Amino acid sequence: MRKFLGFAAFLFTAAITSTIEARTLRWVRAGDAVTLDPHAVDDPLTRGLKRQIYETLLTRNPKGELVGELAASWRTTPFDASTWEFKLRPGVKFHNGAALTADDVVFSLQRAMAPPSELRTLLSSVERVAKVDELTVRVKTRGQNPTVLNHLAQIFILNRAWAEANGAGQPPDVRGGPEGFAARNANGTGPFVLASREPGLKTVLRRNEQYWDKGFAPLEAEEVVFTPIRSGAARIAGLISGEIDVVQDVPVEDVDRLKSARNVMVVTAPQNATVFLGFDVGQDPSGPRNPFADKRVRQAVNFAVDRSLLQQIMRGQAMPAGLLVPSTANGWTPDLDRPPAPDPARAKALLAEAGYPEGFSTALHCPGDSVIGAETVCAETAGRLARIGIVATLVMQPSASLSALLAKTPPEPKFYLAAWTAATLDSEAAFATLYHTKDARYGGANASRFSNPELDRKIESLPAVNDPAKRAAAVAEIWAAAQDEALYIPLYHPTLAYATRSGVEIPADPENQLRLKLVTFKGP
Repeated sequence: MRKFLGFAAFLFTAAITSTIEARTLRWVRAGDAVTLDPHAVDDPLTRGLKRQIYETLLTRNPKGELVGELAASWRTTPFDASTWEFKLRPGVKFHNGAALTADDVVFSLQRAMAPPSELRTLLSSVERVAKVDELTVRVKTRGQNPTVLNHLAQIFILNRAWAEANGAGQPPDVRGGPEGFAARNANGTGPFVLASREPGLKTVLRRNEQYWDKGFAPLEAEEVVFTPIRSGAARIAGLISGEIDVVQDVPVEDVDRLKSARNVMVVTAPQNATVFLGFDVGQDPSGPRNPFADKRVRQAVNFAVDRSLLQQIMRGQAMPAGLLVPSTANGWTPDLDRPPAPDPARAKALLAEAGYPEGFSTALHCPGDSVIGAETVCAETAGRLARIGIVATLVMQPSASLSALLAKTPPEPKFYLAAWTAATLDSEAAFATLYHTKDARYGGANASRFSNPELDRKIESLPAVNDPAKRAAAVAEIWAAAQDEALYIPLYHPTLAYATRSGVEIPADPENQLRLKLVTFKGP
């Protein structure tokens, strides 16, 4: 063990090369951000890094409550309940010294609504955005839609003049085109300023000394060094040796051990997320038969997996799931989230009905950096599928690579593991993003090629349903149809776990998006 820790010390000395000072925060995750462009990609790893640089009109505090960030106040207008008016905080400046104005907000929301932005679905109910004066913006939705506030809490605000001057007026297609200027450069209003960016290696942030919330937020870290380290053992070794301050992705097998370590603090909390299996259900006219185009095959997979075993594999850091959103999201019910019991006999019967009595072979694509324990979970899933005749070969790859393959037309992976974060705490976002037909406004993360015009109409009309009872009924109806299609097979709701060296404290965040401005140092 001493030899291993010695090697880990050498590894991290090489990987984290900036000068270690008392107020330098050394932060490690399993994977890196795809891009720094605020509107290109909707990806948890990417969002986690950008959140330190950029800010939103509204945000959620550590308790999960919706509060103002760049917006000082908001209300529906007296003359139109479908129009939201936001008053911006005065005196807020971007990192280049430019003042935040309504022009920046209008520009950012319109940019996020434009293809190929993966965030466009979050604003699918927005009809228009308009400037009233220098510090006032109005957002008009198609019908009354209070849930748009949850969605606006996910849209970062970018400086218009800076973006346009650098050819970044539109979001790039980072999955299939050039990355664009904003991929490695940034100009936000957040607590940290981008100092340097080496994708896949290291990103250095400096404290924003002109930060508008500096008097309230501790903002004790003068510098943040973010390093992606895929190896879980290496991340933990660096933490124990004192060369890392924060490990966000703690392997499940290390959680209990670290809780008893003297120089480490562990934070665990329920996470607003669900790990699931996804499919490409499309059928190419001239291509070989796609087994997952048959609903019975997808349902067979649902009956083949054993969530209780996955819970054991995750060392209790997960709850079995039957629904794609966790209990914190509007629309969740215990009945909807109750997964079916494993039933291999029924699964085999469904395969036979679909024309696969002997099963078939497929690849199972698994992200090795964005889902903790992905390789073990995928291996266990493959083992269960083998019992019903589906031979799944594991393809381990970074989440950025998997996302790029899923974004292709048609998507390359037919079968994959992924995670969905219910950042808006509402089922509406899952419907609009994952189940609606992929088009210019909806289906931003729908890699299934599933399309149902009737379901699309129900999803599009949902934002205007404001009566609580009617909305609950509409949501339940959509979930019933969605679950019957088995486009996605929910496996479990994970528990977030991150660890810090003793003396570094940070509150838990249900979205697993660290707010580094809240970090405090209790020791050297």
